[in-house]
Amino acid sequence: MPSADVLTARIDEYLDFCRMEKGLAHNSLDAYGRDLAKFRSFFLTRGSGIPDATGVRGYLDYLWERGLSSRSISRNLTTLRNFYAFLLRENYVASDATALISLPRQWKVLPKSLNEGEVDRLLAAPDPARGNGLRDRAMLELLYATGLRVSELCQLELSAIELDLGVVRVTGKGGKQRIVPAGKHAILAVRTYLESGRPALLRGRGSRYLFVTSRGGCLTRQGFWKLLGRYGRQAGVFRRLTPHVIRHSFATHLLEHGADLRSVQTMLGHADISTTQIYTHVTRSRLRKTVDEHHPRA
Repeated sequence: MPSADVLTARIDEYLDFCRMEKGLAHNSLDAYGRDLAKFRSFFLTRGSGIPDATGVRGYLDYLWERGLSSRSISRNLTTLRNFYAFLLRENYVASDATALISLPRQWKVLPKSLNEGEVDRLLAAPDPARGNGLRDRAMLELLYATGLRVSELCQLELSAIELDLGVVRVTGKGGKQRIVPAGKHAILAVRTYLESGRPALLRGRGSRYLFVTSRGGCLTRQGFWKLLGRYGRQAGVFRRLTPHVIRHSFATHLLEHGADLRSVQTMLGHADISTTQIYTHVTRSRLRKTVDEHHPRA
């Protein structure tokens, strides 16, 4: 088998392994696939088979020269580390070519979040007189009440929400399930949407999804991003409003009102609490700002 084909075959095997055995989410598989496709393309004309440590370093230098951020390069290196761990375990390579390559230093960027007034304006933006307005308000209310990822929100099925109990059963990354409580405002918005908005959109069609389009399918991630941006502009909220900003707002407001970090970790579906701890930096920065603005000797 030609050396370029060897690398292609191993990448395909690895992605199949991630899909079948690791059970990675569709979005994670797409990200791994994109990173490894770029890696393969770089070596396609070089005919070097599976690259060694020198080759991997050359590839990362190439990404750096193209102007990729340290965060993007770190993500690519993480993908390659996982790929080479698979190759080593399957005895396709004698050593891990990424073992001695360190991640580029990254500055911690505090996640953006809305204040409570901005959230109120955003939630009030959809038009309740229209079926899609009731859907959009229910989605926004539920997103802020639960901190779901956008893919989790869009792919919710009817059976996933228990209105009487006020909880949502969510299937997150790696197929892991969690139960997240939703507040009374979100539950009321979803109930109103189910009674009036959803039937108006479906017009007699059936669908297993909670949040639907007029064709009966679920609203896509891209579709939700667009409508969120539109409602953000309508509510006078800053540019580049994303679903993750609402997720950050959910976590930040919980901590500001006294929630413990472990509970927030569970609701967000973070496997490691260190991922959740960034929100403590957000709340500390706000405390610092409060002192600077209001203390007489600040």
